[in-house]
Amino acid sequence: MKATVTGIFPASTSAGLTFDRPATLTAYPAPDWQLEAVLRGPAQIDLAAEAVANGHRFLVPASETAGWEPGDYWYSVRATSEGTVVEVEAGQITIKPDLAQLDAGHDGRAHVQRVLDAIEAVLEKRATIDQEKYSINNRELWRTPIPDLLILRDRYRSELRRMKAARKGGLFNQAVRVGFR
Repeated sequence: MKATVTGIFPASTSAGLTFDRPATLTAYPAPDWQLEAVLRGPAQIDLAAEAVANGHRFLVPASETAGWEPGDYWYSVRATSEGTVVEVEAGQITIKPDLAQLDAGHDGRAHVQRVLDAIEAVLEKRATIDQEKYSINNRELWRTPIPDLLILRDRYRSELRRMKAARKGGLFNQAVRVGFR
């Protein structure tokens, strides 16, 4: 019997913060069932939930999560009882770095945003320069043609829009409503 449960683990968390995730699994109540999570990615993280009444709770103090290696992890949440192991949730979680441990000057923008900003800066500077190529002492410099930069800018703008929509959980930037009869 496999129960599909969603929402025990978030899509992301940050190292250096307390990780506190309750789980109420009516098919696998505590204390008859124990709950554990295995995470695999840049490091190996194994978590055991504590029993809280007939529910479960993953509670990891900030002092422990501070040592978590940032990156993308794949996880499996498993309920166990008397030799039976059942996966109740699986997915991917991103562990972000502990912001308090990062150096000054940290650039938290996504890659897509950084590239788009760089392309737009080049376009802005190029608005006052009319030459695509020039030579000095038998050395040539070719600049990327403005039409090519505009195509790249549009691609990265589109990718950034998709990324922001996915973060909001929207489909094509619209709320999706579902009704049941």
